[in-house]
Amino acid sequence: MALIKSISGIRGTIGGKPGENLSPVDIVKFTAAYGSILSAGKKKVKVVIGRDGRISGALVQELVMNTLVGLGADVIDLGLSTTPTVEIAVKMTKADGGIIITASHNPKEWNALKLLNSDGEFISAETGAKVLELAAKENFFFAQVDKLGTVTADDSYLQKHIDAVVKYPLVNTRLVKKQDFKVVVDAINSTGALFVPALLHALGINEVIVLNGEVNGRFAHNPEPLLEHLTQLSAEVVKQQAHLGIAVDPDVDRLCFVCEDGSMFGEEYTLVAVADYMLGKIKGNSVSNMSSTRALKEITLKHGGQYFASAVGEVNVVKKMKEVNAVIGGEGSGGIIVPDFHYGRDALIGIGLFLSHLAGHKKGIKSLRNTYPDYFISKNKIELENGIDVKSLFEKIKKKYKNNPVNTEDGLKIEFDGDWVHLRTSNTEPIIRIYAESDLEAKASNIAMQLMRDIKEFTPSS
Repeated sequence: MALIKSISGIRGTIGGKPGENLSPVDIVKFTAAYGSILSAGKKKVKVVIGRDGRISGALVQELVMNTLVGLGADVIDLGLSTTPTVEIAVKMTKADGGIIITASHNPKEWNALKLLNSDGEFISAETGAKVLELAAKENFFFAQVDKLGTVTADDSYLQKHIDAVVKYPLVNTRLVKKQDFKVVVDAINSTGALFVPALLHALGINEVIVLNGEVNGRFAHNPEPLLEHLTQLSAEVVKQQAHLGIAVDPDVDRLCFVCEDGSMFGEEYTLVAVADYMLGKIKGNSVSNMSSTRALKEITLKHGGQYFASAVGEVNVVKKMKEVNAVIGGEGSGGIIVPDFHYGRDALIGIGLFLSHLAGHKKGIKSLRNTYPDYFISKNKIELENGIDVKSLFEKIKKKYKNNPVNTEDGLKIEFDGDWVHLRTSNTEPIIRIYAESDLEAKASNIAMQLMRDIKEFTPSS
């Protein structure tokens, strides 16, 4: 069980002891710190709140909303929602901030508070540090009874988000409808069950089969949309003779596809395909984090743009996108960021753009996948034991590979004649992630395994 305090929010397992898990005490404390910072120097603030379908979602949301009301803030309650929908709602309502109650791809026992600024983007590192500092001090001042805030329920943003996707200039609803796609959706017992089918119908798709469509937070499988967790979706696409399958994570900011033969399109290639489509229509630059496939760089150069890499994390990708004026960006985990839509990973706009691209291709999703270079990323993780000095560990590994190009901007990235491996601590779990890419699957796996052996060798307890 764990409690992870980061600059972007607080994430932990429900229950247990305050300060060690995401207990009601911790939820109130961090919400009060965030709300106090939003309220500084203002007579009244407005905050948008939404949650995914987790078992603990309603409990956490009530604590969050009532804490904000106690601070004197007015709350707009979206209820069951998605991360990108809350981000859009902050902008549309001209709110001072927002909180998304979701632990994203983490298992059902986890939940989290994702904190947004008035632009509907994740708060800066500086603001995040202030939240952590104020929460540690517990120096809060709550409103007197006649100055308490209010809660206003507003369930209109599902439709507003879908309308915005359908109206986006590069989403070709007419062409998508003409293809008469049959689609299977794995909604993983969360809000994707509400939002994804509604979007597909708005795009003119009549045949939509939903797996794990009951929004109860009792995830039918590990909720991270990876190959090993999508066997049910893969089998159902083949059984139904569907054109494709779609999988999202519980808060609908990650997106991946399954081909008509049940094979994976590849979560890394969600961004590659969408970028290929967009950069073919709009000239410009692209950004992904340094744990993402090099295929995006090749596609960007093909279209005459420049590719830039950022540190891992949506806030870092967005920052780099703004610096280089990118027209498309995201993360290899299936996160699509379309800046003139909004600066946040959004599976819904990703679906609209991907299906527009597929409809224009006219030869099926497997054929589309075969138009892109084949690189393989081996994705692994090692759980961190308490007391491990990761900085010292990485220094030892860096020393071992001193003759190779090494980047230390975000953890440790080592290059091997075009191949690479990236080691970094997770922002969301007590683990070290080890990602390696090569043109051969076995080669990528071997590179990752070697670095995992290095980690064990240089870890004192082992």
